[in-house]
Amino acid sequence: MANPHPCTPDLPEFLTWEELEQLPEEIAEQIELWDGRVVWVRRGPAERQVFTGLLFATLRQWAAKESSERPENCYRSGQETNVFLDATGKSNFLTPDFLVHRCIGTYQDLRAADTVLVGEVLSPSNTSTDIEAKKARYATAGIPWYWEVHLARKESAIATVRAYALETSPGDLPAGVRPLRPANYLLVGEWTPADEHGIEIDFPFPIRIPWTELAY
Repeated sequence: MANPHPCTPDLPEFLTWEELEQLPEEIAEQIELWDGRVVWVRRGPAERQVFTGLLFATLRQWAAKESSERPENCYRSGQETNVFLDATGKSNFLTPDFLVHRCIGTYQDLRAADTVLVGEVLSPSNTSTDIEAKKARYATAGIPWYWEVHLARKESAIATVRAYALETSPGDLPAGVRPLRPANYLLVGEWTPADEHGIEIDFPFPIRIPWTELAY
C-alpha cells in the first residue's frame, strides 16, 4: 500500500475516470478513485517496490502451476494493477500492490468480480486507519482473499505475512445489532521468518513460498 504524497497538485475533490485520463501520467498514477473521490497514493520506499515484485513473481509461478494442472482454473497474477470495484464504470477503483485474478480477455479492464486475491505491502509509515479503510473496500467489493505484508522496521525484510478470508455471513450478534459492513475479512493465516517452511496455504489454490524467495 502506498502512502499519501507530501506535495500533490491542486485538483478537485472528485474526478471521473475520463478526467483522470486527461492528467499527466506521473500525476494520474498516484491517484485512486473511491466512488469518484480523489485519494492520493505514492510508491513508497524502495523496499516496498522490491517485495511487491518478489510476491508478484512467486504468485505468478503458483498461478501458472494451478492453470497448467487444472485448465478449468485459469489464473494470472499482477502488480500495481487497477481493480475496478463495480460491475460497470471506472470511477471506483483500487490499485493493490499485487493480486491474482481469473483469466480475462486481452487488454480488458480488471473487475473485482474476476479478482480472487489482493495484497498490500505495508511499511512502518502506513497508518492503521488507511489500512483498514482500503481493506474494507476490498471486502465490500467481494474479493475473496486479502494479504497484508508487513515490512520490518529496522531491516530490509518482511516481518509478517497475514492472509485474510472474506466472511459474508456475520456471526452471532446481540439482538438489534447489525454489522457496519456487509462483508469483512477474518485472519486465517499468519507467517513470520521463524516459520521454517515459509508461507503455506491452499487457497485460492495451493501456494508454497519459502522465505528464500522473499529475500531482499
